[in-house]
Amino acid sequence: MTESEVPMAILKVARLGHPVLRKTAKEVSKAEIKTAEFQTFLDDMVDTMREYEGIGLAAPQVHRSQRVSVIELPEEGSARYPNQPPTGLQFFINPKVTILTQDLGRYWEGCLSVPGMRGLVERPSKVKVDYLNREGKTAEFVADGFIATVVQHEFDHLDGVLYVDRLVSSKNFAFDQEFERYWLPDAEDGELPE
Repeated sequence: MTESEVPMAILKVARLGHPVLRKTAKEVSKAEIKTAEFQTFLDDMVDTMREYEGIGLAAPQVHRSQRVSVIELPEEGSARYPNQPPTGLQFFINPKVTILTQDLGRYWEGCLSVPGMRGLVERPSKVKVDYLNREGKTAEFVADGFIATVVQHEFDHLDGVLYVDRLVSSKNFAFDQEFERYWLPDAEDGELPE
């Protein structure tokens, strides 16, 4: 069986209200990272993220309480975020975040676990991530601007936190259709219309 013939596994995404989304996830051992089962799980996370047109996914979102996230802003661009630079596919295992600036960025965030909604969230605009990669090797990633928001959003899932817990205001929380109709025409991500 070639790589292109390997069957995709689309995992079920936990939605707001499921207890797994509110647990603190457990670290993954280096020994487990190297197992075929875990490597298949990483592939399944990627397939699931792409199937649902997400740019990030954390293991708790697919009912597995482990400290793992995948993030991808593809080279050909994201339909939802066409102006953001690509990151390629990134695997973050046991990530630890260090804030590198006191400057804050505001972005309208969405989440596969809170489908059909958007909310304005403010987060540090530059962070450093120390983590294990897919091979179990120590790595470092510096994220700035929009991708810093994505990284923090995904890693919040590992601590049982959802973006709805971090809204700037409950007044800046909307269904996707209303966001696109009333908010998006007047504001770039992170800006509030007058």
